[in-house]
Amino acid sequence: MEEDKEGPPNRELYALLNLSPQASDEEIRKAYRQWAQVYHPDKYQAPHMKDAATENFQRIREAYEILSDPNKRQIYDIYGMEGLTSGMELGPKLDKAEEIKAEMERLRRRKELEKISAHFRSSGTILTNLSLPDRLDGDGILRGMAMTSEVQSQLSKRNVVAIGGNLAVSGNDGGGAATALFRHQLSEVSSVELMGSTGLRALIGVQASRRLSIHSTATTGLAVSLKDGSLNLSNSWTRQLSETASGNIQLALGSHSSIAVGWLKKDEKRSASGEVKFGTGTFETAAHYTYKFSSKSHGRIAGRFGSSALEVEVGGGRKLSKFSTVRWLYSIGIQGIFWRFELRRGGQKLIIPILLTRHLNPVFATGALVLPASLYFLLKKFVVKPYYLRRDKQKTSENAEKISVQVQEAKAAAEKAQQLQQNVANRKKNRQLETGGLVITRALYGSHEVLDKINASRETNHESASKVLDVTIPLNFLVSDSGQLKLHEGVKKSGIMGFCDLCPGKPKQLLVEYTYAGNQYKVMVGDYEELMIPSGGYRI
Repeated sequence: MEEDKEGPPNRELYALLNLSPQASDEEIRKAYRQWAQVYHPDKYQAPHMKDAATENFQRIREAYEILSDPNKRQIYDIYGMEGLTSGMELGPKLDKAEEIKAEMERLRRRKELEKISAHFRSSGTILTNLSLPDRLDGDGILRGMAMTSEVQSQLSKRNVVAIGGNLAVSGNDGGGAATALFRHQLSEVSSVELMGSTGLRALIGVQASRRLSIHSTATTGLAVSLKDGSLNLSNSWTRQLSETASGNIQLALGSHSSIAVGWLKKDEKRSASGEVKFGTGTFETAAHYTYKFSSKSHGRIAGRFGSSALEVEVGGGRKLSKFSTVRWLYSIGIQGIFWRFELRRGGQKLIIPILLTRHLNPVFATGALVLPASLYFLLKKFVVKPYYLRRDKQKTSENAEKISVQVQEAKAAAEKAQQLQQNVANRKKNRQLETGGLVITRALYGSHEVLDKINASRETNHESASKVLDVTIPLNFLVSDSGQLKLHEGVKKSGIMGFCDLCPGKPKQLLVEYTYAGNQYKVMVGDYEELMIPSGGYRI
């Protein structure tokens, strides 16, 4: 069943044994013995009762085995059943919850690395340059094409190898290159890379990175050209300026020497970056700003200005699925007016820039921006949005059906548990009646809203009955021989034997009416609140 978002987690096993999360080892053993006597399969002859007893006895035994083991109990308190069933072995016994948590996190990271090492990670880009002016001139629509691809594999925890290549064609010219990279993690703060490339840019190089402090990292690289023997030295420094911002400086010395200063700021809703670069005879500055309108759509504006570039770009994108995103961008600059379409799925990208015109005509420029944007908003309103609304409605309906099945199964299990409790509950009730002790006359557990109405009117209609469960039998069963009933704070009541959650995700409470010493009492408590009765403050 789906857990409520409010309230403490990982308490179902305590509810099964009706124990406090702070229960001692002796209290756990005592509770198990009491429950085992009631639910032991050998006590029942009828097949359906024996099956129900076997099922509940197994639940009781599993709860006891976990809570009676200090190591397992601490793991359960921190991570719940997921921590116990994930298959991660802790090795030697650990005494403190902090040690357990640290060891679990270490092993979880190791498991993630092992999972990565068992698979290759591939990435690639296909860039197709299209031109409408060339098409109108009879030269064809395809101006050029470029492809890049890389396959990366985690050889071990410290070693990574990557092999890639690229191919580019523009007009009658073309070329390509193949690259290989080996990365070794020297320590937690430093790494080294060896790289080689053959083709148009044949070179070999080495690069070392080191984390200087918790907020800064430095990288130094040296590359040697295999064609002319020229050297290229690069240095970069990155520093975390705040939780959401970082800055960097890059220095390159060689055939194309340059220095660049940049910054990046990114949070949940927006990201922005900027860079200023000075080179030998060149100058360029660039910036971009992206804003997330929702978890699925975003808008973007970017610009470049320099000795060889003048361009402004606006557009946006939408997430189609967990791994796929589409984007449309409009670009205007000294090279002309472009549309650019992008499709990204996982590590793969398909980019299609389309040159619309080389002339900066104001009317054409306005139309090239307004018409596609208008078409997008019309499609979104009349096609895309209705489609997603229908899909979400279908998913909601499917989830509702799934939850309904789970609720019915949980209710059937609660009814079986109550059948097993019936005889003991009746004996306790009769014993308390004889001595004027605690007798539960009516107990309902379920929807907070419905129980408020029932508490005011004392009426239970058909609609409200489907959202509350009669738990009179389980509570009479839990009354102690001394005539007291205690439900512990911080333990969700739906986990108690004979209880179940009929309205997952909704606030719940418990309404109890009882008699004690000839007087009538009524009390209502929340799902995680403590209940201790009898109490004079609840007298009607």
